[in-house]
Amino acid sequence: MSNNKYHQWTAVLVHAAWADGSSWNKVIVSLRELGFQVRSAQIPLTGLGDDVAALKRLLAQVEGPVLLTGHSYAGAVITAVATDHANVKALIYIAGMAPDQGETVGTLFHRVPPHPQAPQLRPDPDGFLWLEPQAFIAAVAPDASLEEAMLMYATQRPIALKCLGEAMTEPAWKRKPSWFLLAENDRMISPSTQRFMAERIGARIHALNVDHTPLASAPETVVRIITEAADASV
Repeated sequence: MSNNKYHQWTAVLVHAAWADGSSWNKVIVSLRELGFQVRSAQIPLTGLGDDVAALKRLLAQVEGPVLLTGHSYAGAVITAVATDHANVKALIYIAGMAPDQGETVGTLFHRVPPHPQAPQLRPDPDGFLWLEPQAFIAAVAPDASLEEAMLMYATQRPIALKCLGEAMTEPAWKRKPSWFLLAENDRMISPSTQRFMAERIGARIHALNVDHTPLASAPETVVRIITEAADASV
């Protein structure tokens, strides 16, 4: 049963590479039960600028205070979007990328050597990166069920190399309070890089024993952090 404590809040959720807005389904159901309004963005993954524009279009449809939440690559998207958006009251990074001004996602991604089970990424002739089934099982969502991992593979949206090479504008975390779920068992984005970013932005850090995709494997932890941000931002 929903309650009215959070009815004024809209949680705007932004998906990662190789995913779409449905990746948040478990989180959406729980947030709505708590009374939140929820919107899950669909970004094209064709370039950071394109993704920012798509998210801005969605935010233009939302009234009232927003908790802007980004998973993995989408951390960079929310970082770029929210700087001048007054309705965004908090940024929530779920194993998210949080570049500084002039920095790229690719630079941060390659800050340390990859995990031994991380996939080797090679672009197709059009400059897009795809993942094989084993990548979802071994690295993207090793704690999810096999059925869930295969659904992620089947429904993946490739990410353009361009997304990884566009420099960040003024980052919103310099103006907005931030929360960070640090995925200690992450095989896609190094936990040490996550901690570097989380500490640099002054986030309230939740370091947890979860994989790269807690939206699927531990959605209750994601909901708890979003709720905490709402409680602290009243």
